[in-house]
Amino acid sequence: MANDVIDVLCPCCHTALRVDRESGAVLSHKAPEKPPAIEDLGVAAQALKGEAAKREEIFQKSFADQKTRQSLLDKKFDELLKQAKESPDTGPPKRDIDL
Repeated sequence: MANDVIDVLCPCCHTALRVDRESGAVLSHKAPEKPPAIEDLGVAAQALKGEAAKREEIFQKSFADQKTRQSLLDKKFDELLKQAKESPDTGPPKRDIDL
């Protein structure tokens, strides 16, 4: 009777399967034990505190960038306006068919 059962290891999830040769039905399965998501609660809490400080720093940088954004846009606009006045538009380019 032992030859009627095949032990198979799933290559994807590494689950051990016992399959009946004749019917192809899975008789039993055993999932591998997963390690705990958090090894040490104190280390995880410190990591979260560090992430909070990092998020706050990124927010402050973004906030400062938004404060200076308008002046930067004004400078860009003035520069492009000056370029437009120095080289006025001569109209649409001539097409081959217009020649």
